[in-house]
Amino acid sequence: MKLADVRSKAFAMPLNNPAYPRGPYKFYNREFVIISYRTDPEVLRAVVPEPLEVIGDTVNYEFIRMPDSTGFGDYTETGQVIPVRFRDKDGTVQEGGYVHAMYLDDDSPIAGGREIWGFPKKLATPKISHENETLVCTLHYGSVLCVSATMGYKHHEIDHAPLLKSLAKPNFMIKIIPHVDCTPRVCELVRYYVQDVTLKGAWTGPAALQLFDHALCDVSRLPVREVLSATHFVTDLTLGLGEVVHDYLA
Repeated sequence: MKLADVRSKAFAMPLNNPAYPRGPYKFYNREFVIISYRTDPEVLRAVVPEPLEVIGDTVNYEFIRMPDSTGFGDYTETGQVIPVRFRDKDGTVQEGGYVHAMYLDDDSPIAGGREIWGFPKKLATPKISHENETLVCTLHYGSVLCVSATMGYKHHEIDHAPLLKSLAKPNFMIKIIPHVDCTPRVCELVRYYVQDVTLKGAWTGPAALQLFDHALCDVSRLPVREVLSATHFVTDLTLGLGEVVHDYLA
């Protein structure tokens, strides 16, 4: 293989058989269950990196069922997103979400999410199921239960406009790629947006959330002090590619 061939083919690993295709990545009938809760503000300040600023004392715990996605297939994901504020280079202040932790059950989006955007993805077993009148969501890391969440099924339909406005906000994460000597080769704050959102239905209802201690699945680092609200909705959307907004090694 010639040098030019390596350069032209090298967008993902392995070189000759990438774990995922090139984007963009489209999702159909993507089902969200998001439970917003209060936690300890000092813990949030300890885990959210500058130049992001924590907004308040809330966390969004998310379960996402993705039955049909281009390139990544059929999988389920879960994790914690922290409301934050970011001041852009032009002085514009944005509110968005910092992706703190993600757990999912499919190799391709784990590899693609980490390599392209820097999503903090780890392999685990999240599930969303409909049990009679209840949405039941769980996260197991190996055999150990780490999260249990329940929500009343479609109790009240909600206005789409505020939810669409929230989905239009940016999300941020830290992309880290190590050098061969384990020093950081890439360490960047990345911003991305979801695009082409079609909201097919959205509901709220009563909810409960429990987080359990695990050495390698640290969702309980952000403890639940009070459940504030819960939202269940279904969308089609495109996962937009990212942009670097801060280089920690510059």
